[in-house]
Amino acid sequence: MTVSGSTTDGRRPGQHTGSARDTGQTARETYADPIQAPGTDEESWRAWDGWTRLPEYTLPTAGRVVVVAAHPDDEVLGVGGALARLAEAGLTLTVVSVTDGEGSHPRTTRLTPTRLADVRARELREALTELGAGGAEVVRLGLPDTGVADHEDRLARTLADLLPGASLCLAPWTGDVHADHEAAGRAALAAARTASVTCRLYPVWMWHWAHPADPRVPWERAARIPLPPAAQDRKRAAIDRFASQIRPLGPDPEDDAVLPPHELAHHLRGWEVVFG
Repeated sequence: MTVSGSTTDGRRPGQHTGSARDTGQTARETYADPIQAPGTDEESWRAWDGWTRLPEYTLPTAGRVVVVAAHPDDEVLGVGGALARLAEAGLTLTVVSVTDGEGSHPRTTRLTPTRLADVRARELREALTELGAGGAEVVRLGLPDTGVADHEDRLARTLADLLPGASLCLAPWTGDVHADHEAAGRAALAAARTASVTCRLYPVWMWHWAHPADPRVPWERAARIPLPPAAQDRKRAAIDRFASQIRPLGPDPEDDAVLPPHELAHHLRGWEVVFG
């Protein structure tokens, strides 16, 4: 994951220990980029009584599912449990890495962008194996990290060629407040319309900058994907494969983990959320 589609200075997402509506809410208002602001703690999310009001989303039981990710690891963070369920059910999976995620550590001297791209591609393969989806087709498009919006029309055309006949397309949410995620989601929606394929959108950074019952989130279009214990275990193991993102690359500040434990906690629940 790259921290922000508009920030390339190597900063990491903030963390706050107050409630989502006091310390965190006030702090967010002083930041131009909500991803850099203090985030909502997972305890607040888990205590929310709104989960039971979200309908359950029914995954397809046959066919092929195309999963679009702006960066390698977005698909596992957002819908890794769903992918484990789909793989177990015998569906065919195509995973589209829009970028190689080479911009996750823009100031590091430990790895060149080219080397980091290769590392992240390998981590994705390992993660898919952990999900039981080792046979998934992975399509690397190689668009520039933090620059997807500049290639959105091209991306939509490419995805439109991949989608015909698919049972479902899963893509990043277009309101995630991350330029690459939003552009990838818009392109996927356009392609899905062209191919007459159902598309559902998964949030990633929303859990950081939003808060329970946040009016900026279209909860009326949200649905839950429940994860049985086996799928949760597979997802946890898959996330652990993204060492370049969840552990420091080195001792310097520019080598810090993009996804420290308080961020990972948002993606280790017993359910996932998609928007229609």
